[in-house]
Amino acid sequence: MQEHITPISALQETVDQWIKSHGVRYFNELTNMAQLTEEVGEVARIIARRYGEQSEKEADKAKDLGEELSDVLFVVLCLANQTGVDLQAAFDKKMDIKTKRDHHRHQQNEKLK
Repeated sequence: MQEHITPISALQETVDQWIKSHGVRYFNELTNMAQLTEEVGEVARIIARRYGEQSEKEADKAKDLGEELSDVLFVVLCLANQTGVDLQAAFDKKMDIKTKRDHHRHQQNEKLK
């Protein structure tokens, strides 16, 4: 059974519709950038404590990594929408560049074997 893959453009549209129906407007770009930094920090805290060498505090054990990653994605989609970036096109271009540039480099990297 093949999984349905949602294009990034559909996610951008979903966020835009949510903002229009549930929000007043997008926060400005600087506010969203600050929010993105905050959300990435929450992801970093979970990763550092759950998978790194820091001990995880009891209050952090209930935090959902997927939810925090979704918060990051939501703000990234907001920033793309309000700055006119087609993330699907940008992502496709980036994957093409990485594929051409990195295929042999990673295949030959002894550290990855």
